[in-house]
Amino acid sequence: MSNLKIYNTLARDKQTFVPMVAGKVGMYVCGMTIYDYCHIGHARMMMAFDVIYRWLRASGYDVNYVRNITDIDDKIIKRAVENGESIGQLTARFTQYMDEDTTALGILPPTQVPRATQYVPQMLALIEQLESKDLAYQGADGDVNYAVRNFPQYGRLSGKSLDDLRAGERVDVNTGKRDPLDFVLWKSSKESEPEEVKWDSKWGKGRPGWHIECSAMSCALLGEQFDIHGGGADLQFPHHENEIAQSEGAFGHTMVNYWIHNGFVRVDNEKMSKSLGNFFTIRDVLKKYDAEVVRFFILRAHYRSPLNYSDAHLDDARGALTRLYTALDGVDGDGQPLDWNEEHAKRFAEAMDDDFNTPLAVAALFDLATELNKTKSPVLARQLKGLAGVIGLLERTPQQFRQASVGEAAGLDEAAIADAIARRKAAKQARDFAESDRIRAELLAAGVILEDKPDGSTNWRRA
Repeated sequence: MSNLKIYNTLARDKQTFVPMVAGKVGMYVCGMTIYDYCHIGHARMMMAFDVIYRWLRASGYDVNYVRNITDIDDKIIKRAVENGESIGQLTARFTQYMDEDTTALGILPPTQVPRATQYVPQMLALIEQLESKDLAYQGADGDVNYAVRNFPQYGRLSGKSLDDLRAGERVDVNTGKRDPLDFVLWKSSKESEPEEVKWDSKWGKGRPGWHIECSAMSCALLGEQFDIHGGGADLQFPHHENEIAQSEGAFGHTMVNYWIHNGFVRVDNEKMSKSLGNFFTIRDVLKKYDAEVVRFFILRAHYRSPLNYSDAHLDDARGALTRLYTALDGVDGDGQPLDWNEEHAKRFAEAMDDDFNTPLAVAALFDLATELNKTKSPVLARQLKGLAGVIGLLERTPQQFRQASVGEAAGLDEAAIADAIARRKAAKQARDFAESDRIRAELLAAGVILEDKPDGSTNWRRA
């Protein structure tokens, strides 16, 4: 296998990765709550674990990668009611949008994508186990809560002590909680809520709390204990802390061996937020930048580091990615398999084995490109394209990348250029040559040169 070391948030140190079953890895990552478009922070998280997934597979592991969808939640209910649609309609639509965004960014689909609403029986069974161990109780308001003070290990992942967490807090008299730190496992139904979010239980009609969803789904698909659990740094507390309390409280043993958290996204060195007006959906970004440029921009930073989003950084990423593609221009690979014993490949693998260090891996790609520029060696071309492909880069031809870059720079994507060409063809067939010439001139102004072929088709290239 490999010499992989992973920074384990729980241990606060890099540790040699040893899977529970030789050659196999079970990995669970907290996915999206589906009620709106995914933003660049979501892209960063999914990209981080896409690269981890890719490297584990490249290292020879059989990976069972589970990334859930939360399709029942207060925000989901509120948005569906506002829209006058069902929960299912809302979540189906935004799941499709998420899949379109991740496909554009080259993010591989996980092995399994469970939806929370499919696992309510498992959640109820887990809550009953907790209740039998005096770790869950039903409050006067009907909600079933987790009794945090009865789980002495609470706070290990986040490094927070119960005394610190409780300082200055008091129980809200309007809830059924015994302690302000207790969190909800099962929410009692409200009269105003849609019937589709009301499930029967021994505690009355209700729906699951957010934290219990992941404990139930990860256990159902990976077992009571598994190798890797990941998500954004914002989930470390309270979500992942609460998952540990639930799963370890119920089963009496370790839940996860390696906890992995990716860093935050900042925008021009400020926290990204809608209130600051610096909030970008993936779709916003892809209207302006080629998807591979965005992917390359994200991979140039280590997954645990803060990622500073700005147009200047994306412009720089475009230029850097162009240099890699330029090295491949006019040089075809020799068709042989990737050689992991070659010098640059060894450096690439060492970087990836060191807690998935993509900045160092990318540096090895640039050194390889420099050599390729000098030698025009088909062997080096094969190595460059093969190594980059391991992390989802350089999977187009240089010409395809140049064409995409032209459209990107002009605010046009390939689909928009194809549409313009189709409109020009229709104008020519209608003998509206003035309109045909206008479209040609419009594209030329955007840096796109059309080349009409004898068979009636049209190619386009960079000006």
